[in-house]
Amino acid sequence: MNVQFKKGVLELIVLLSVVKKDMYGYELVAEVSKIVDVNEGTIYPLLKRLTNEHYFETYLKESTEGPPRKYYHLTEGGKIYMNNLKREYLDFFGRVSKFIEESDNDD
Repeated sequence: MNVQFKKGVLELIVLLSVVKKDMYGYELVAEVSKIVDVNEGTIYPLLKRLTNEHYFETYLKESTEGPPRKYYHLTEGGKIYMNNLKREYLDFFGRVSKFIEESDNDD
């Protein structure tokens, strides 16, 4: 997948994943990787930024497989931001799709 396409939609995919349920970092990497190929080095800086912007809250939860895990929870502000981002994406995607269809008809 084109790197620029991935960058443009990655934040939205992360937000939509966490709105379903709170997740810890590695779990989120695995979930997002089902949609786009990403690694921890891509996701963790994004999680840090979204947390600093108060779209996520974090908490520690004990794990049966090692040290406690840091879970990410979407705040009310994060939900508003996610919905706005989703609306913008769908509008953008719709306009690009329409443009592509119209250009295909010109052949």
